[in-house]
Amino acid sequence: MKPLRILIAAETYPPDVNGAARFAERLATGLVGRGHEVHVVCPSPTGPPSRETRDGVVVHGVRSHRYFMHPDFQVCMPWESGPATAALMEAINPDVVHTQAHMVVGRGVVKAAHRTGRPLVATNHLMPENLIAHSPIPRPLKAIAYRAAWRDLGRIFGLADVVTAPTPRAVELLHRSARLTHAFPVSCGIDADRYSAASPTPDAVPTVLFVGRMDQEKRVDELIRAFAGLPEGLPAALEIVGDGARLAEWTALAAGLGLGDRVTFRGFVSEDELLDAYSRAAVFCMPGVAELQSLVTLEAMAASTPVVAADAMALPHLVRPGRNGWLYTPGNVPELTTRLAALLSDADLRRRMGAASREIVAEHAIGATLARFEDIYRDLLGRGRVRVRSVA
Repeated sequence: MKPLRILIAAETYPPDVNGAARFAERLATGLVGRGHEVHVVCPSPTGPPSRETRDGVVVHGVRSHRYFMHPDFQVCMPWESGPATAALMEAINPDVVHTQAHMVVGRGVVKAAHRTGRPLVATNHLMPENLIAHSPIPRPLKAIAYRAAWRDLGRIFGLADVVTAPTPRAVELLHRSARLTHAFPVSCGIDADRYSAASPTPDAVPTVLFVGRMDQEKRVDELIRAFAGLPEGLPAALEIVGDGARLAEWTALAAGLGLGDRVTFRGFVSEDELLDAYSRAAVFCMPGVAELQSLVTLEAMAASTPVVAADAMALPHLVRPGRNGWLYTPGNVPELTTRLAALLSDADLRRRMGAASREIVAEHAIGATLARFEDIYRDLLGRGRVRVRSVA
């Protein structure tokens, strides 16, 4: 088949470190690997407009500015990104447009694609509540802001020919909160072989691993408190990978609980260092309550690691209680302690559950995700009806 020219819009893209950025990169590089010409439009990582080619993907950076409430984020101004994205749409002249966002860069791309009649696919990775948490909106007004933000998301993504989200739970949110009743699930997918790893050294102290942003919705403080409550004499270590606004606060919490060198905060790490962390882990824990899929949980599962996760949002799609790990009630620290202790004290159980994690990951193969989006793009270009089937 003829290769396509595809424009992907993203509000966050590497070197940013988060699930949406990692998926946008995997999608872009994966499509290049399948023979397509791929352009990404995203905020410039340095501020001024930029253009570079990374792994075969042409990355166009729109002028951006450091966000004052979250120094790790670069954001674009609508009056700058609107004209810039419209100009890029004309210059690139894509066959199909796939936006990963609706805020500023994504909004500009959506409007330009809609205005010029180009096939448009939209994938949602955002819960507006998470974004508003980093805004100066007064607490009493936040409930109103949440509803308005979901309506706005629905209005922008309502211009798309096809709307997807990573999991059935994420689709439910779009149906209920954004009134996007035609949305359907397509998993973000994962290259499981990349995360295959040898089992931790049998005589090593079992390590609990968390990977993610150090922001409130991740609830890492619950994990630290639960770890502090483990039975005395049970050998265990805790490794926390990631950076963010709460890093200093949670580092102080661990010190105040007397955890000392039993807890290691790694901060931002390279991809190779992350692979090493997955290889070392005996148990992976995801206490976050706002995961629309959780790529890091999938990555840990691909490394044959059992998982203990909050019973919230999309995590129950990944964790099968008693098979590859356990779910716990968010906020219930003693329950989390009990689940961690059960795995840390039983190496045979960890091996069985880790093997089950690896089996479950097969349902989320990146090849199936890429093929699904290729089908969607070609169906739209052929003016046929999109076949609503999911890879989730």
